[in-house]
Amino acid sequence: MSTSPLIDRDALLAHRRRADTADLFLHRAAMDDVQDRLAMVNREFTAPAVVTPFPDFWRDAFPAAVCVADSDTIELQPGAHDLVIHAMGLHWANDPVGQLIQCRRALREDGFFLSIAPGGQTLAQLRAVLGQAETEITGGLSPRIAPMGEIRELGALLQRAGFALPVADSIDLTASYRDIYHLMHDLRAMGETNALSHRLRRATGRAVFRRAGELYQQHFGEPDGRIPARFELVCLTGWSPSESQPKPLRPGSAQMRLADALDTTETPLPD
Repeated sequence: MSTSPLIDRDALLAHRRRADTADLFLHRAAMDDVQDRLAMVNREFTAPAVVTPFPDFWRDAFPAAVCVADSDTIELQPGAHDLVIHAMGLHWANDPVGQLIQCRRALREDGFFLSIAPGGQTLAQLRAVLGQAETEITGGLSPRIAPMGEIRELGALLQRAGFALPVADSIDLTASYRDIYHLMHDLRAMGETNALSHRLRRATGRAVFRRAGELYQQHFGEPDGRIPARFELVCLTGWSPSESQPKPLRPGSAQMRLADALDTTETPLPD
């Protein structure tokens, strides 16, 4: 039995076409973080590629890179790159593992992969108040914010995709808004509004958003009357496998006890 994909790609692409690249503040924060991380990698990359919904925006920071869209089939040549950055699109992928596998295949041996995208704590406040407001007003609940992976789940995807030396971590950002309408305007400007396949296909009544705004202020409002919005950016890094990379030791192959190395006394734990 066939099932519809989680994400409606046609709706997503329509939202992105209406986005304003001058308002991509979350992409700018992600770009700064990516550049900081690359500066700490002891490697000079000569054939980079960036996979992103906004190639022109990211090309400004990586003018030498091949920049392509995060389509279901990524248009990168196998083994052509020593660096692949998957920038701010993994949370909209119907097949995130497939995206990572394609990026790995585009890397040369011992090439570096870096992905950054919103994680599961993103828009937690908005998700909560919209759900409560819709339940109160309509007696039902419809999908409104795409489910985004938690950091442990996303880290596991790196291993499933075949990357060596996988690492996952995150940074938290908080933006301040006048009200819930100001926040939703920002999300539209970034092309990040609801593109779920099973989203409500009719207009939502104003009463739902009005009540959601009241709940936002009630539960999360700041003393100055503004509301905070949390954005979690999860960064994934890994390397395409190579024989030159360090390998973990075989269990039981250690030549000395940890207690001896630390010059301390080993205390057995009770059964």
